[in-house]
Formats: sequence, structure tokens, C-alpha cells
Amino acid sequence: MSYFTGLHKPASFYKANRPVVIPYKTLLQLDPSSSVPLYVQVSEQLRRLLQTGSLLAGHKLPGTRQLADLLGVHRQTIVSAYDEGLAQGWLESRPGSGTYVAAHIPAVQPQVLETPALGNPPNETPGYSFAANPVLARPLLTNQAGLRLDDGFPDIRLAPIADLSRAYRSYFRWGNPQQHFGYGDTKGHLLLREQLSLYLNETRGLHTTPENVLITRGSIMGLYLTSQVLLRPGDVVVTGETTWAGAVMNVQKAGATIRTVPVDQHGLDVAALANLCDRQWSIGHPIRLVFVTPHHHYPTTVTLKADRRVWLLQLANEYGFAILEDDYDYDFHYLSRPILPLASADQRGMVVYVGSLTKSVAPAFRIGYVVAPSALIDELARLRRIIDRQGDPMLEFAVAQLFKTGEMQRHFRKALRTYQARRDRFCELLTDELPEVLQFTKPDGGMAVWATFDPAIDMEALAQRAGQQGLFIASGLTHNPPDQLLNGTRLGFASSTEEELERSVLILKKAVSE
Repeated sequence: MSYFTGLHKPASFYKANRPVVIPYKTLLQLDPSSSVPLYVQVSEQLRRLLQTGSLLAGHKLPGTRQLADLLGVHRQTIVSAYDEGLAQGWLESRPGSGTYVAAHIPAVQPQVLETPALGNPPNETPGYSFAANPVLARPLLTNQAGLRLDDGFPDIRLAPIADLSRAYRSYFRWGNPQQHFGYGDTKGHLLLREQLSLYLNETRGLHTTPENVLITRGSIMGLYLTSQVLLRPGDVVVTGETTWAGAVMNVQKAGATIRTVPVDQHGLDVAALANLCDRQWSIGHPIRLVFVTPHHHYPTTVTLKADRRVWLLQLANEYGFAILEDDYDYDFHYLSRPILPLASADQRGMVVYVGSLTKSVAPAFRIGYVVAPSALIDELARLRRIIDRQGDPMLEFAVAQLFKTGEMQRHFRKALRTYQARRDRFCELLTDELPEVLQFTKPDGGMAVWATFDPAIDMEALAQRAGQQGLFIASGLTHNPPDQLLNGTRLGFASSTEEELERSVLILKKAVSE
């Protein structure tokens, strides 16, 4: 039975012919234990009745004393609830008559209260349509396990938390206090851009000024902004056959087409790239951008040889494509002084250099950077402004202070020694405990080992079995090129102590044997 007479009549019928009987005692369900005041509960529930068509424009509400008696609350509660509606404009008071739903409220078709809504509830499925982009259909990995051989993350226990806390406190003693809580520079805090510029020039051989640096919330924001600015639908972008899925998604989201070239033990096959450049040029569809991780190729960790780097830059100059260089873990190279980035040898502004402190310090340090000619930095900042007005000026200032005092550099040196010892121990464990089921090459740098498993091993099932025993490993499925099964995954060692690595390898060994 419907609460409403003549449910399918138009709203004007109710307004002009007869009142609708509203069972307020049933419809208004108050929770005295809630932190929301009772008068707000009454006001909000009345407003929802209006939105669902249960209350119509011009409908007279019960007197405050009458409704208070129905609901078992103090009269002042109802007075305050009506005052809310009056202040918000959906109720109106008529002197000598009472309180009414405002006459200007649009008519809404009443709903049958006893009939449940069909389909999913509105907090799950919206009432309007939208297109789910298949490019973004990538599962979110959650790690509930106590131990982890992750993608190659830093150990947050080594992060310079005490130094960072002191730097945060100094923020409020520095400069004009009124500036601290206002809008800042979209490009990032000037002090951090100055310090990063000095640091990158000193350690990577770059030739930058603060005007060449844009601070972002991690490297993936830099990749997104660069892809959106440089790429147009149909542009051709080249990556390695194995590459970072996050970069591919950003490129595809911009509408570009992916072409791949092989990757071997010396990095990206630049000879294959040169042939592809010729083919694309001959058909009038030249390559627009090449994405590379030359220092430690993702995911296989190999380093791009010096002669290939020179050739890659020559190809960029010849064919006019941009190079997007993601240098995600440059600070951790163990054998010798690392080869300088491509950007250090760029003489014509062809390289967009992207980096991050996320992999160097901790994932919560959402600070990345883009280094490029100032004209591009200005355009990236204009785009960034409409999606993320600015970064976190307090965090940026604090991190800048750590660079200025040398604390960040000391952290890098300490972490480098620790991670090298963990790499050595982890590789020993893999060699001793799993020699028959996986192959790997001891990486010269980075924070993970690229391991390929026996083809008979189901990597997805292995990851599930390990997880059930308290160890997180990724299945590695996202690393597979189209129509290829590498049966490999990245096993991160940096975030675990040597004792944790020993336990992890034993669990992995057990999971393999099951």
C-alpha cells in the first residue's frame, strides 16, 4: 500500500486539489546516539523527503509542538530544524499560518515508499552514465602480508624522520608567517627548486636553474603532465618491450600509439629504434616521443650502454622526437660511479628528465620533479594548475632544508651502504635456496632483482600461495609484453632487513615446492 493517494498524478494535482498525508513518525528516524545534532537530523531528513517527491512545493509542515510530540523530542529541536530550512531557502514561513515547503521548489514525481529502488544503491552506482576507460583498468595491489619482496621500495625505517621534523618546525620560523598558509608557486617552493637544481647539477651533471624545475607529487604526475602536453591522439611513442605499465597507461590516456623495441642485457635496442625511426619517417608518421629508464631499466634493472646513449641522443636530434627519461633510483648504484643521465649530455633540449624522492626516501614523500627547458616547464605548470593548484609547501620547504644542510645527502649515503649489503645477502640466498627454479643477474644498482622463474611455475598461483604464508610478491603479469610470457617478477630487497630477507626466501622456497 502506498503512503500517497493518486501516486501517478502530476505534482500540480497535489498542490491544487488535496493535501498529501505524510507519516512523519515513520519517515523521520532519529538517532540520539549520533554525533549529528537532532535538529540537523530532522532538517536533513525533511530535505530528503523534498528531494524524493514526498514533500511538494506549498506543502504545510506540522506545527513545531505537534512534530516534536510525534518524534518525542523537545520543541526547540523542531524550531531549530525549521530555522535551518528557512535559512537554506527550501522552507518559508507564512505569518499566522505556519511553515511551508517553499513555493519555488520544482515539482518532483513522488516515489512509492514501500517499493525498494531497483538496481544498485546510489552510493555504488550513479544515476547517470559515464565511460569507464579501459586504459585505466589496472588492478590496485594491496599488501596485507607481514613480509614483502616488493617492486623495489625504500626502507621507511631508514628515512630521516627526526631531521624532517626539525625542518618542519623551522618552516614556521622562516620568512613571513602570512605566506605559509597562502597559495604558493605552482612550480613548487623556490627553495626546493634551488636546492634540487644544485643537487642535480652536482650529482647528475645537469645544467639546470630553478626555472628548469617543476616540483610534482611524485614522478607519475610528471609523466602525466608531460604526456598531456607533448602528445596528441595518434602520436607514436616508443618504449622497450618490457617497460613500466604506469608510463604506458599515461601515454595511452593521451591518445598516443605505442610501438616497442627489444631490450637486452645492455638496455634498449637502439639499432632497432633507428630502423623504426626510418620506417615511421617514410610513411609520414614520425616518432613523437621515446620513453626510457636508462639507468636501471624497468623492470629488468639493466643499464643502457654508453654508446647506445650517444646514438639515442643523435636519433632524437635527427628525427626530432622527445626523450622522456625516468631516472627513478639513480642515487643507488653499487659498483662504481653511475653513468650520467641522458639529460646531462643533451645539447638541444630534447630530454625531459623525471625523478622522485619516493623511491629514495619513502612513498609518503610525494615529491617528484621534472627537469626540462623553461618553456616546457611553464606549460606543464599551467596544466598542473588546473588539476592540482600546487604541492605541499611545508613538505617542500622541509625537504629543501634537508638538502641545504646536507642531511638528505647523508641519508642517501647511509641507505646506499645498507641496500648494498642487503642486495649481496639477498642474491646469496636466492643462489643457495632457489638455484633450480629461478634465474637472475645480480644488479649493479637499484633496489630490486629481476628474477625469471621456471616456465612450469604459475606465477599468479605462486604469489597467492606466498601471500597465504605471509609474504607479498607480485605475479609479474604486468611486465609481460603482448603475446609473451616472461614468467618473471621484480623481487625488492631494499625495504627488508637481512633477517627479513632470510625469512622471505624460505617462505618463497616453500611456496614454490607446493
